[in-house]
Formats: sequence, structure tokens, C-alpha cells
Amino acid sequence: MGTPDFSVPVLEALVDAGHEIAAVYCQPPRPAGRGKKDRPTPVHARAIELGLEVRHPVSLRSDEDVSLFDALNADAAVVVAYGLILPQAILDAPKHGCLNIHASLLPRWRGAAPIHRAIMAGDANSGVCIMQMEAGLDTGPVLLREATEIGTEETTLQLHDRLSPMGARLVVEALETLGELTAEVQPDEGVTYAHKIDKAEARIDWTADATEVDRKIRGLSPFPGAWCLYGEDRLKLHRSRLADGQGKAGEVLDDKLTVACGDGAIEITSLQRAGKGAQTREVFLRGMAIRKGERLN
Repeated sequence: MGTPDFSVPVLEALVDAGHEIAAVYCQPPRPAGRGKKDRPTPVHARAIELGLEVRHPVSLRSDEDVSLFDALNADAAVVVAYGLILPQAILDAPKHGCLNIHASLLPRWRGAAPIHRAIMAGDANSGVCIMQMEAGLDTGPVLLREATEIGTEETTLQLHDRLSPMGARLVVEALETLGELTAEVQPDEGVTYAHKIDKAEARIDWTADATEVDRKIRGLSPFPGAWCLYGEDRLKLHRSRLADGQGKAGEVLDDKLTVACGDGAIEITSLQRAGKGAQTREVFLRGMAIRKGERLN
């Protein structure tokens, strides 16, 4: 049970490990692209390639949906970034329940956007937990966990691409050793919530200190993308790093896109303008020269 790119390596790992996939559940196809035609989700597309049955109910709350799920007679359900709340009847249906792959070190960052929030908060570490699901939001006991350091210049996309195969490997291990694992109840201390990213929080406030600005740029890359204005042009900022320098908030300090913040400065290393793709700083500046002394807003 999964939907986005993050979930695809998990599906592949389960197939490669020899598990019989009774069915694949994902979000329904939705309009996308210029033609706004319905596009299957990444998991849907990969499951079709693998010759697996795909189901994409709008919810799982009807008696019919529960009956269809129960009829699978599954030993376990593996859930990773599915996007629907599972009612108790679904959680109880598989023999060994539902195992969730969560991209944080629980109980820190329960909720929808754990990778984004970990980087935006400046966490030194992230990781993956294999959790036995229960009715609460990511409150279930943890069967396996693995930690990894977050790089000082790492973006959400880069960390995402490291945690996805980690989760795939761990859940295969969990399924192989289900009867031997000891479930670790999550402590009450250290609980934080990774609320869904709101596009309204993506605009850069240059009066914030450089550390906060840098974390926001990396944490919101590539989606929804931190942004600012250069005159009338909206610039989406993809990558950055801390830099030396002081100046008025938003002031460009050199010809290499070092920008002053409320305290300190950052260097923008990848960005894009509306209608264009992401570019390295060097390529971008050949097409749009932003000079020392100019301002970003």
C-alpha cells in the first residue's frame, strides 16, 4: 500500500525477496501534465509493469472495500506513503497486521512530512522505522529502526533518495523475522509532528538568520520549493550553503549569488526562474545576471 516514488523501491524489494503480492493499493490516477489527462501514480505504473493487481479506492471505509481487502487473506500489509487513513477493520485484517515504513526516528516527526521537517529543523540525524500500525497517527510500536546522518548541504530530495531503499531493505528484514522481533513501545518524551507542508511557508524571509534560510531552501527542495522575488521575476531556490558575509537582508553581496540574511549570509548554488528548469548558479547567471548590491525580496 503506497503511492509516490518513495514507495516504488519497497514494492520492488518485496517482489525481489520472493513475497507473493496479493494486491497493490495506491491513490487513484489524477489529472497531470499539459493535457490534464489522468496519470497513474508511480506505484501504480510500476505494479502494472510487474503484472500485479492494482486497486485504487477513494477511501477504505465502505463495507465493500473492507470485504475486498479482507478477502485477500493477507499475512501482512506493507504501508509506505499510501495517503489514506486505514480504519481499524483494515488494520486488523492481515494475520500479522499492517507494517508501516516511516521516514523518521520515531517518536520524532510523526505525520505527513518527516523528511522536510527534519531538514528545516536542522536535525543532525534522520532514519527509517518499521512500525506496527495502530489507530493513532504514527503511534505504533517500532519493530526495527536505522539512523543516518543528514549532510550539511543535503536537500529533501537527496535524503528521500537515501531513505527509500533503506526502508525497503528494513521491511524485507522485518518480514523475514516477524516472529522474533520485539516491538518497542514509543516513549511519550520527544514527540514532534511533521505537519503537511503549506505552500504559504515557502517564501524566503531574508530577515531570518542564514542558518534558518539555508535549512528552508534545502528542506523545501524540490517541492514545493522555497522562493523569492528578483524585481518581477519569481525565483525558486533549490540548493544553498552557508557563506561568509554581512549586509542588509536580501542584499546580493557579490557576483556569485551570496545573499545577506538577517544575520550571516548564504550562497545560492541551484535555482530556477518561472518556465525554466533548475540550473546551477553558474548557468543561471549567464542567462540572468544578478549583480552585487541588488536585492532579492
